[in-house]
Amino acid sequence: MPAPHLHAVQIYYEDTDHSGLVYHANYLKYFERAREHLLGSDELVRLLREEGLGFVVYKCELTFRQGAVFGDRLEIRTTPRLESAFRVVFQQDVHRGAELLVNGVVQMVCVNADTKLVPIPAGVLAKTADWT
Repeated sequence: MPAPHLHAVQIYYEDTDHSGLVYHANYLKYFERAREHLLGSDELVRLLREEGLGFVVYKCELTFRQGAVFGDRLEIRTTPRLESAFRVVFQQDVHRGAELLVNGVVQMVCVNADTKLVPIPAGVLAKTADWT
């Protein structure tokens, strides 16, 4: 299996809550950015504008092991797996150095402009082929 796609995240004060830890929902934002970098913003924009296709979250599961804090530099490690012609599963883990902070599994499906389920586009399949 190939190495995961790596995406760096800097934790700012605004990312934290009153306890000083990163607010739990912000990890979903970090995962979204990592997937966008993996799949390519240009291709995602093209799919939306030219073909009316977009991705939506079908299912999401997060397990919090440790909290990140202001000033941390994190790494989102993303490994996609094609689950079916209609669904891609992204294993997304948050690391601070060697320490695992959060495990995430995000399942995505593709929909058209009418929000009807459609097969994963060929360009996205090509990006995930190495991980299938």
